[in-house]
Amino acid sequence: MLERLKTWMLPLAMLSGGVFYSFFSLFSFLTPYLISVMLLITCCRLSIREMRFTRLHAWMLAIQVFGSVFVYGVLRFFDPLLGEAMMICVLAPTAVAAAVITGMLGGSVSCLATYTLASNLCVAVVAPVIFSLVGGQEGVSFGASFWYVCRQVGPLLLLPLAGAWVLEYFVPSVHKVLRNHQSISFYLWSLGLTIVMGKTVSFIMQQDSKNYGEEFLMAFAALLLCIGQFALGRYIGRRHGETIAGGQGLGQKNTILAIWMAQVYLSPLSSIGPAAYVLWQNSMNALQLWYKKKQEG
Repeated sequence: MLERLKTWMLPLAMLSGGVFYSFFSLFSFLTPYLISVMLLITCCRLSIREMRFTRLHAWMLAIQVFGSVFVYGVLRFFDPLLGEAMMICVLAPTAVAAAVITGMLGGSVSCLATYTLASNLCVAVVAPVIFSLVGGQEGVSFGASFWYVCRQVGPLLLLPLAGAWVLEYFVPSVHKVLRNHQSISFYLWSLGLTIVMGKTVSFIMQQDSKNYGEEFLMAFAALLLCIGQFALGRYIGRRHGETIAGGQGLGQKNTILAIWMAQVYLSPLSSIGPAAYVLWQNSMNALQLWYKKKQEG
């Protein structure tokens, strides 16, 4: 019964968050803490000796940066707003919670954790340059952008990693318990997903624009882009022996950061793109987890 419930937990979490968005959006402040605890549990499986920057990471960084410029360069001639929305969906760094799903799917957590760190630091450096070329809003300095990303990513990614190493060397009994009970992170992820979906639907419902055709187009384009990034990541990852980490690295985005960047640097309505991407990427993760569970069982 419990195993069957786990199979449907992510779809139910998304549905609950979407239907009762006004309630669950009130708990959005808990999201960083849930992610930190999930990463702490996941990082208990990590070894510092396993964290290495590889050619796979270099390829994915190139796709993330140059791919975002290419997408915008092509779409801007047809629909500049759509171009901005899709650009931010490609440029957005890997979600710090992607390591949780990677571990659940049986992928290399250390490979994905290394890329998550590199991806976020890369965006901190190149995003102000790209946004200034696109012609976004003025008044946000490079230092402010860099500090915002570091302030968000640093505690979420580095502190759980450091905490896991502290537990390993100073409180090995607790470290062993967390290492042997990785399923806890799955339930925390489901709760976090419910809250994120509630926040996303609430964000969409509060939009003032009545251009529903444009919003639908961005949501549909985000779906195609989500599938494409997961597929491309898995293809490149397969060539380097890291299929799952590759797919999650390119496909699962830090959409909270993406929405903020779209609102600050680009046309505010373009944030509908990454807001819709939340739904699609979590649907992809739910489908992958369901398929893995079916294969096991």
